Amino acid sequence: MWSKIISYIPSWSTLFQAGLALIIPLGIYYINTSIYSFVGSKGAKPKHSSDRPLSDEHNEGHADQQHEPSSKISGNYDSDLKSIREAIGENSDVHFREFVVKKFHARSVLVFIEGMQDEELMNKQVLQVLMFEGQQDPQEQQESISNSFIKDSLMPLTQISEVADMEDLQESILLGHTALLIEGMKGALLVGSPNGSIRSVNEPTSEALLRGPRIGFTEVLSENTSMLRRQGLNKSLEMKKFQVGSRIKKDLVVAYIKDIVNLDLLEEVNRRISKIDMDFLAESGYVEQLIEDNYLSPFQQAHNTERPDRVINALLEGRIAILLDGTPFALIVPVTFSMLLQSPEDYYERWIPGTLLRLLRFCGAFIALMGPALYISFISFHPGLIPTKLVISIIETRQGVPFPSVIEVMILEISIEILREAGIRLPKPIGPAMGIVGGLVIGDAAVNAGIVSPFLVIVVSVTAISSFSIPTYSAGITLRLLRFVGMLFAALLGMFGTILFFLLICIHLTKLKSFGVPYVTPFSPMRLSDWKDVFIRAPISMMKRRPVMMKTQQKKRRP
Repeated sequence: MWSKIISYIPSWSTLFQAGLALIIPLGIYYINTSIYSFVGSKGAKPKHSSDRPLSDEHNEGHADQQHEPSSKISGNYDSDLKSIREAIGENSDVHFREFVVKKFHARSVLVFIEGMQDEELMNKQVLQVLMFEGQQDPQEQQESISNSFIKDSLMPLTQISEVADMEDLQESILLGHTALLIEGMKGALLVGSPNGSIRSVNEPTSEALLRGPRIGFTEVLSENTSMLRRQGLNKSLEMKKFQVGSRIKKDLVVAYIKDIVNLDLLEEVNRRISKIDMDFLAESGYVEQLIEDNYLSPFQQAHNTERPDRVINALLEGRIAILLDGTPFALIVPVTFSMLLQSPEDYYERWIPGTLLRLLRFCGAFIALMGPALYISFISFHPGLIPTKLVISIIETRQGVPFPSVIEVMILEISIEILREAGIRLPKPIGPAMGIVGGLVIGDAAVNAGIVSPFLVIVVSVTAISSFSIPTYSAGITLRLLRFVGMLFAALLGMFGTILFFLLICIHLTKLKSFGVPYVTPFSPMRLSDWKDVFIRAPISMMKRRPVMMKTQQKKRRP
C-alpha cells in the first residue's frame, strides 16, 4: 500500500519546479515594490501650488535666478542698436540690415537670423514699403513715429507685435523672429514669423497603408495643427498651446474636442505637462517618458503616430493629442493594449477583411512574444506533448547540434536582431537587400555548420515576420524585448516557466494604467459594449457609441 502511495508523490525535480514557480513571482513582486519605494523616495518633488500650465510664478522664478532686471528700448537709435549688438554677442548668423525710412527720414535696422525668415516677404512688405513708399511730412514726424502708427498704417502684415524690453527682444531674435528698430520709436516691432526651410508633406514612413490618406505630419507645429483643421470643419476642436523647456523653449499643443473629451482627463494631461521641467525637449519621446504613469513598465503608455487621420479619429473617441514643435510624431493619450494592434486601414476596408487583418495581428503578436519560449519548452522539457512523427523529424534535424536548445535559439535571435538594427541604420538603397541577404547567408551557413537545426530557423523566421505585423513600431520593440525574458523562463522551468511568464505579463498589464484608464480594458474591467472594436471590427453602422472606458461627455457618436 505504501509503495502505491509513494508512487503518486511527484519526483524531486517536479517539486523543485513547483517551488520555483511559487518563489519567483513572490521575489519579483517584492523587488518591484522595493524599487518603487526607493525611486519614489529619491524622485519625489514638491507639488506646485498651482497646476495651471506654464504658471507665471514658475517662469518668473527661473528668470529671477538667471537674469538681472532688463532695460527698456529707449528710442535712441545709436544706444539701442549698440545694446542689441552687445546682447546678441558673437552670433555670426545674426544679420543687421540698416536703411532709412522715407516717410520720416529716420534710420532703421532689421535684425534677423540667416535662414529663419521669409526673404521675399521681408523685401516686399517691409523694406519696399518703408524705403520707397510715403512722403516726408515734418509737421507729423514727431507724433507719427510710434509703434501703433507703423503697425496700423504702414506695415501690411498679418503677424506683427510690439516688444519694449531689450531682453525679450534678444530672445525673440534668437528664436528666429525678425526685429524692426526705427529711430525715435520707443520699443521695437517683431514682423512676420520664423519661417525657415521645411520638409514637404509626404506619406508617413513608419505607418504605411495601402488604402488611406497619403499625408503625414512634418516637423513644423503650425503645419501639423493646420492638417488637423483640414480633416474637416469642426468648431469644437480646440488646441491649447504650452511652452516647454527651461533653457531652450519649444511650443507644445494639446488638441481635443471640447464637447467630447473627459474634463478630468484633460485636467490631468494639462497638470502633467505643466510639471515638465527639462532644459530641452528634442522630440515627443521626451514628453512621453515625462508624463507616463509607470516608467518602469516596458509597455508604452502613449501612442505615437505620424498620421493626422489617426489623431482626429482618436479625438472623436474622447482621447487627447499632444503635438510638439520639431517632430512629426504626435502622442495620443490614453492608450490601451488593443489600440496598439489596430490600424486605420481596418476602418477603411469593409468589416470582414478588417476583422481578419486584426485577428492576424493578434496571432502575430502572440507568436512574436511566445514562439521561441514554446519551442524551448517543448524540445527541452516536454517532447511528449509533440506528435510522434514531428518529434522524430525534429530529432533528426538536431543530430550533431552541439548546443542545447536555449543556446541555439539565443544565437539565431541575437543574429536576427543585429541584422534588423543594421538594416535600419544602413542607407536606404542597400538596407533592405543587406537584411535579406544577411539573413539567408547566416541562416544557411549556421545550418550547414551544424550550429543550429533547420527547424529552429523556421521558428525564428516565423517569429521575426510576426513581429513585423504589429502596426506600432514601439509595441514591436517591447514584444522583442520580452521575448528574451520568456526564453529564460522556459529554459529554467519549461512549460511551467512559459505559463508563469505569460501570467506575469497578464498581471502587469492588468495593473497598468494610462492616464487612469486600465491598459487591458475592455477585458479588465469587463466592458462587453466595447468588444465590438477589439478582436473584431464590427460594421460601422453598429458602432454608434464611443468607448465606455473614455467616460466622454457625449456617449453617442451620432447624437
